Amino acid sequence: MIRVLVVDDHPIVRDGIARLIGTQSDMELIAEAADGREAIEQFRKHRPDITLMDLLMPAMSGIDAIGAIRDEFPEARIIVLTTYGGDVQVSRALKAGAHGYLLKGSLRKELLENIRAVHEGHKRITSELAAEIADHSSDHLLTPREISVLKLIAGGNSNKEVAAQLSVTEESVKGYVKRILDKLDANDRTHAVTIGLKRGIIDL
Repeated sequence: MIRVLVVDDHPIVRDGIARLIGTQSDMELIAEAADGREAIEQFRKHRPDITLMDLLMPAMSGIDAIGAIRDEFPEARIIVLTTYGGDVQVSRALKAGAHGYLLKGSLRKELLENIRAVHEGHKRITSELAAEIADHSSDHLLTPREISVLKLIAGGNSNKEVAAQLSVTEESVKGYVKRILDKLDANDRTHAVTIGLKRGIIDL
């Protein structure tokens, strides 16, 4: 039996996955968690064969939880389940130690197949997401400071407000914004935010 832990802050998603796994003769759902911290506790307690991990959750993100679990249990096999594609988000998850990355929209069709494949030791990522990563492989990544600026812009802050929140000058913020636009090949601030959200560089 493939023993599965599901981690998602939405009970409806957990229930749907539980029902799907319950129809399979070679799988069983052994535990559930609603955030990253609970995921670590449940992993320690149950040592599942496969963990299905959402990314955006309260208390502790899925990516942080993946890193923490893999640090403690290097053999852990984790599949990301998320509504967010985006090459940056996928790359972060894989770097943290995920073995698979699946969008929730394709769950029913691909989830069971992915669980079995990762259990056998394979890595699974859809061809569309792999192509997106390849498309942006030569892009210049934003620095942590530039990501902070982009997040604040996405929150509707002016350059002056961004400067105040980051304790830098308004001129510095203008410089950051220019570099962000250049790196993302964006026409303006709104376009940069749209690209940042689509690629998973920032989230709201």
